[in-house]
Amino acid sequence: MPPKNLGPATFFTPAENSWPELFPPELPVWEGLRRLKEYLEGQSYTTLPESFNSAAGPLAETLVYHREGESGDCRLLAGSECEINYLSPTKGQLEVRHRGQRLEGAGVLMAGTVLMGRQIQLGRGVLVESGAFLKGPLMIGDQSEIRQGAYLRGHCLIGSRCVVGHVTEVKNSIFMNDAKAGHFAYIGDSILGPESNLGAGTKLANLRFLGGSVQIRHESGSIDSGLKKLGAILGSGCQTGCNSVTNPGTLLGKGCFLLPNTTAPAGYHSANTVIRP
Repeated sequence: MPPKNLGPATFFTPAENSWPELFPPELPVWEGLRRLKEYLEGQSYTTLPESFNSAAGPLAETLVYHREGESGDCRLLAGSECEINYLSPTKGQLEVRHRGQRLEGAGVLMAGTVLMGRQIQLGRGVLVESGAFLKGPLMIGDQSEIRQGAYLRGHCLIGSRCVVGHVTEVKNSIFMNDAKAGHFAYIGDSILGPESNLGAGTKLANLRFLGGSVQIRHESGSIDSGLKKLGAILGSGCQTGCNSVTNPGTLLGKGCFLLPNTTAPAGYHSANTVIRP
């Protein structure tokens, strides 16, 4: 068993886990972060065609990307040549038509987006709004939304139907399916479980003032994570209130609530805990 039963099953079910290779059941859940860099650097990235110049700076015009079938080559189309309905991507409502034909699964990169590097993979029906900065390696799942000014700093794995919100910064982190951080948050070296939601202004701190590896406080003792940087791990269905903060090494079990304007103590908090000021 993982140390003190802090394995993946404590935070999300196997059916909710889209990347079992990152989360061996016999190891603690933060092993997923330790394996993230190697996993992303070993993937194939096919969204951006060879002709795309990732060093050209912000996109001068809106682009549509579309793949014919599951295995066809991805092509880029000028947004000015398409009719785009910018409804909610997370509900599968983003719609693109080209010459009257609906492009199933097409995604949209709005003018002003910056794509740094070629290791960027975008799923079907993704919307990236103006001013977002995407640095590879980075994978974003189907029907996710990257809002204006978002900063994805690399080694990020974003699942399906996720939201990375306005001026939200993410680095070395995992969003599981349906996780949402909609408004000016910081997510460093963290895992957001399925259907978790961060209130506006939430900060997941990842580095101790005194240095050294992050310790996980548990009722039966302290556990060394072996990681110099470790933010928060939120189980499925967790919610944080506006302007809340988590200390490095905060682990919230399934269904926990962190109330607004509250700082969560480091360590493990069991399922359905309500953390108050």
